[in-house]
Amino acid sequence: MSGLRFGVVGLGVISRFYLAALERLPGVRLAAVCDRDGSLLEPFDDGVARFTDHRELLAAGGLDAVVVTVPNDLHLAICRDALRAGLPVCVEKPLALRAAEGAELAALAAERRVPLFTAFHRRYNTAVRELCAALAGQPLPVRSVTVRYFELIEEHVGRDRWYLDPERCGGGCVADNGPNAYDLVRLLAGPMELVDAHVVRDATGVDRYAALELAARGGARGDAGHDDGTHGDGVRGDGVRGRIELDWSYPGELKDVAVELADGTVLRADLLAGHEGFKQSLWHEYEGILGEFAGLLRGEGGGGGGAGGPERGPDGVDALRVVEAAYRAEAGAGAVR
Repeated sequence: MSGLRFGVVGLGVISRFYLAALERLPGVRLAAVCDRDGSLLEPFDDGVARFTDHRELLAAGGLDAVVVTVPNDLHLAICRDALRAGLPVCVEKPLALRAAEGAELAALAAERRVPLFTAFHRRYNTAVRELCAALAGQPLPVRSVTVRYFELIEEHVGRDRWYLDPERCGGGCVADNGPNAYDLVRLLAGPMELVDAHVVRDATGVDRYAALELAARGGARGDAGHDDGTHGDGVRGDGVRGRIELDWSYPGELKDVAVELADGTVLRADLLAGHEGFKQSLWHEYEGILGEFAGLLRGEGGGGGGAGGPERGPDGVDALRVVEAAYRAEAGAGAVR
């Protein structure tokens, strides 16, 4: 069998989207799976190597890349081991629990000259790509970007109850959905920094609602392929603002983006349009993730690597800095209630 050989570490709720993408995309194939729960390995046939320890998977060799889709608190150790073994890594967001951990992984990937690709799946959404295309031909500067990310988290997690454990998740909606939402802001308007945060937790201490206010770190133009991580070619004006609203108690699912231009015109993207049913938009988004990641492995570029270094893809460190800033702002304001 030909094609890039992928190993998938972690067979929780998100893994099904990666596994389906590996079946549908040409030039890639599933070669190995790993999960601590041996019962989850049983459905895979003899053509797929099976492991209950990621270190054994890495030691066995025979892989071109690893997909890491385990609980958030395990990202650092598993990604570190894979990078040290010289394997490119595609890791489910967030890259790690803390920005310092993410920076460690990014530095290790640069040192070993292998891709480290954080799976920000919403940037591959059809409606988002159409919005980027609309902005590319837009001469007016962007004034603001608002991202709403609402869902009932219990409908999503299934048996993966670690999502509701702040120690394992890294927090709640801010830690887990915040990076995806921030990546969209960054994609459309460039890097931003936190200005203010309002965070509401439930009785168990999980943050289930948050509103984050952001401001641009500068007035640079965000062109496709630049190291600022933007894919759109729209003009960023000085003073551009961002707003992220997150809700884990929403009855259903709502994911959308609104971009306001300097003249007050608002361009919108409904990320769920045309995808009926809970989480149905993820199927095509994860194909986009693995399609671009495979392209990086083939040397096709598109990931924003620095001069003289490998095309590593978006490493997710900037998103972790915003998440940490939100929790610091919450603590300073005494917003827990």
